[in-house]
Amino acid sequence: MGQPSQKTEIFERMPVKRAVLTQIAPAIAGQMITLIYSLADTYFVGMLNSSAATAAITVAFPMFLMLTAISNLFGVGGASAIARALGKKNPEKARRIAGISFWSGLAAGVLYSLAFLLFGKPVLRLCGATESTFDIALGYARWVIMIGGPFTILNMLLANLVRAEGSAMHASIGVSMGGILNTVLDPVFVLPQFLGFGAVGAGIATAISNAAAMGYFIFYALGKKGDATVVSLAPRNLRHTREYIKEILAVGFPSAIQFALTVVAISVQAKFVSKYATEAVAGLGIVKKLDQLPLYFTMGVSNGLLPLLGYNYSVGNQERRKQAFRFGCMISLGFSIFCLVIYEVFAPALARFFIEDPATVQYAANFLRRMVTAMPMMSLCYPIIIQFQAMGKARPALVCSIIRKGVLDIPVSFLMDALVPLYGLMWVQPIVDTVSLCVAAVLYKRQNC
Repeated sequence: MGQPSQKTEIFERMPVKRAVLTQIAPAIAGQMITLIYSLADTYFVGMLNSSAATAAITVAFPMFLMLTAISNLFGVGGASAIARALGKKNPEKARRIAGISFWSGLAAGVLYSLAFLLFGKPVLRLCGATESTFDIALGYARWVIMIGGPFTILNMLLANLVRAEGSAMHASIGVSMGGILNTVLDPVFVLPQFLGFGAVGAGIATAISNAAAMGYFIFYALGKKGDATVVSLAPRNLRHTREYIKEILAVGFPSAIQFALTVVAISVQAKFVSKYATEAVAGLGIVKKLDQLPLYFTMGVSNGLLPLLGYNYSVGNQERRKQAFRFGCMISLGFSIFCLVIYEVFAPALARFFIEDPATVQYAANFLRRMVTAMPMMSLCYPIIIQFQAMGKARPALVCSIIRKGVLDIPVSFLMDALVPLYGLMWVQPIVDTVSLCVAAVLYKRQNC
């Protein structure tokens, strides 16, 4: 049985630029809504005008980001395998891969929640929690990680699987619904004129919103009949785990390790900054939200491209794959340069959007103007990694991922903090991303992509 003709049209026959835009527009929209989750938390917590509260969710953020790493292990790996299976006209294999990815992601989410229950307190200390931020960070993390963690993982994982079969719009709707709900619930749970739970209320809103988005995707999968979707959640697919799990993990591992090492890098940076001032930690938290805009845009472009690249690589249409990749990179790079200009010019105003505290605003503006210079390099490096994954080339994807996050961050952090205390830390990411792009470009050429 073939896959739906509309999806075949996008992957095989639609003009390349139109096909790319058709795939990436909903994916970008979904990523922008995902960004709203964290921006909304920071914005409404910032309305409390408490540097300690803003710093607390900054400290908890690395543990929340780890949920993305787990999701990508099975979501990106499963999506790539599904796209290549559909390119080979094998929808039954795609269904089995989807089922294995879903149940594996659920199991991993439950295990991560249990791990937080056991080790959450010491890990928060390692991430830079101080006496003024620890209790708030723990309360927030309990909701977004221990209770809401599995929901978050399955929300992102299922969005990847749905996008892989060509239903980019449905993927965007599910993620967007959760983001909009989070924005509505945040003021209700956070602000004192309503329920007044403070930063912990932001965690409650995030957990509820991710549960709702996950529910949408489950209804999508269960509501489709016959050949209408390959996103199968049937437990019987687990019988084929041994046959397909290696393919899923091999491709998903580079994305997972990149986000896991990002957690380490952010935690190290927050730990370095925490020895200076609470306002500096709060300022870093605001900057980490702002610099996610070009990052999430690039992720949207890359995630939207992945099924298109994987499908055409599988059917042997390499020229169409290359054209799609180049056009996607142009879009990603153009947006990152636009963000760089805006952030450099309006850094103080953007910081004041989140908090009025003058010291925090000054730290945030100075940090942002340094860190944003990394964005153009990232906007090209990330799509290159995704292209390797779409083609099933796990080794170069892994090399690029580890170099971009893990090998250089910590030693360069020690060096830069010693040379230029505090502010030198904000140059670490631009340095690392420049090196990463050079390595990715060499591997890209060697792989004849």
